[in-house]
Amino acid sequence: MLKSVAGREVRATARAVILSDAGELKRQASRLGLPCPYRVVSEGDLASFPEEDVLICDTAGPPEPAEWGKVSAASGRAALSSIERGARLCLAGTLDALATAPINKEAIRLAGSPHPGHTEMLAELCGSEESLMCFFAGGLRVVLLTVHLSLSDAIKAITRERVASALALTDREMRRFGMSDPRIAVAGLNPHAGEHGLFGREEIEHIAPAIEECRARGIPVSGPFPSDTLFVRAARGEFDTVVACYHDQGLIAVKCLSFGESVNVTLGLPIIRTSVDHGTAFDIAGLSVADHNSMVEAIKLAAHLAAAARH
Repeated sequence: MLKSVAGREVRATARAVILSDAGELKRQASRLGLPCPYRVVSEGDLASFPEEDVLICDTAGPPEPAEWGKVSAASGRAALSSIERGARLCLAGTLDALATAPINKEAIRLAGSPHPGHTEMLAELCGSEESLMCFFAGGLRVVLLTVHLSLSDAIKAITRERVASALALTDREMRRFGMSDPRIAVAGLNPHAGEHGLFGREEIEHIAPAIEECRARGIPVSGPFPSDTLFVRAARGEFDTVVACYHDQGLIAVKCLSFGESVNVTLGLPIIRTSVDHGTAFDIAGLSVADHNSMVEAIKLAAHLAAAARH
């Protein structure tokens, strides 16, 4: 995070507020030899320093040392505290958007969180009945119909009602973020999109009817298309948004196309939330060698989407 906000790219785009235990952040910066000259403020003082482009909002976490590179309840509690604080400040209008660093799912579980990841946690914090994970990868957006489910459970979750609701939300959110005429395509669940029922009937019984229902409502969506060629077509510009049926179907394409530069955006929240396209990389924790480019892109996109949503 400190590397991300230190660069001109972020400072030229947004006024950054780091939500962290200030004492622990400064100790870690000192150990890593990273500059951390930023003013530490409380929530109530955030608006008092408009001239400063980076501030640290102290979460004043409990005095629990978190050892680098090791999963612990302490590190999970620190992550949860920052996420909860950020969501609350965005809901209150104090902050315009939230860009989150990666979290370790085992650590937040040890800390008592019932959620498998950011998406589900933020949906509950914001009171959102429906949310979707979406990745912005250059000019392509990839939306996931299912996220943290086993493949067998993801298949069971692909129902006509779920697909139709997700497509309506995708269309609404793309327009909210400045896309006046989204071109949405849906990937088939089965090989060859089922090949007319030869390789599965989910496309016939659930996905295609949901698409037709949405088209009748004026939503510009087409498919289902075989996923092995759909992402090629989208990357070449035929579609700007692809809805994938399950986690790896969408993310393999995203990371092949734009790893380290794509940004995770949660659709369906009353706030703007972006994040990086990678995990915590505990194996290199404390070495100061992590690539911070995805965090830079997440902050820049958060600022861009916040501006688009205001207009």
